[in-house]
Amino acid sequence: MEIVLIAVALMVVIIVYKGIVVVRNSERMVIERLGNYNRTLMPGINFIIPFLDKPREFIWKSAATSGALGRLLGDSGDSSYSNLQQVTRIDIRETVLDFPSQTVITRDNVSIQINALLYIEITSPHDAVYRISNLPNAIEKLAQTTLRSLVGEMELDKTLSSREDINARLQVTLDEAADDWGAKVKRVEVQDLNVPGEVQAAMEKQMRAERDKRASILEAEGMRQSDILKAEGEKQAAILVAEGNRQARILEADGEKAALDKLKEALGEQGFSQYLIAIRYLDTLNTIGTAGAGDKTVFMPIDATATLGAIGGIKELFGVNKQ
Repeated sequence: MEIVLIAVALMVVIIVYKGIVVVRNSERMVIERLGNYNRTLMPGINFIIPFLDKPREFIWKSAATSGALGRLLGDSGDSSYSNLQQVTRIDIRETVLDFPSQTVITRDNVSIQINALLYIEITSPHDAVYRISNLPNAIEKLAQTTLRSLVGEMELDKTLSSREDINARLQVTLDEAADDWGAKVKRVEVQDLNVPGEVQAAMEKQMRAERDKRASILEAEGMRQSDILKAEGEKQAAILVAEGNRQARILEADGEKAALDKLKEALGEQGFSQYLIAIRYLDTLNTIGTAGAGDKTVFMPIDATATLGAIGGIKELFGVNKQ
């Protein structure tokens, strides 16, 4: 009798132990009862019926997988499968999927090596378990085909300069598909874009030629600007010189006019007229005798007395005393 009681008590303990499931905050667990979906366990203490309720296994990313399980999941040396395993606790945190490099062909028939990082999280454990058999593998294959399609529409130069565009378009396409599988693709980052060596050498030559071209253009533009500035400076200098000469002539004419006005005011109309005659007389005397050798004719003014008198009046006007 005691043995039966001990056996019953031990069975009760085992049932209670098997029936209590503690789920952490970042985990979910899908429970099946007799092979049918029953419920999804949430964080905290949960109770299941042992031997009737069983966690559904789920293929997901982990640290490493080897042996028979790795072969079962398709591990044939491909690193994309080497970190997958079957788990019963579904991690709903954001996870990074690093897919191996693959060869894609651009629109201008250049083969390049490209790989990408995907940041995904499980949003519906039920759909992730029942709508797709191997979610990481499905995401990888879809990413590969989408990358081939996107890059195939672009030429090499466009591909190398459009990582952000490729990331955005790839993320939208993958997220639409992953939504049906109970997952969400948060971000996509293209890591490496490796081109063949001969193409890389040709691109370097092209870049050097482009840099030399830009340098020549900048040098020519600098020389042109220098010539323009030099001509503009000479033009401004000539304008300033001409303006200075004009101002000097204006000031000189103004000074002469002011002097003549004062002289006219001091001499009066008649005296000023005599002054002008005297000046003209003196100018004429300077020209006498400067004619050519064959010219023997010399003209003398008829009345020099009045002119000399005007000159004497001018001398008195300026305070010159006779001795």
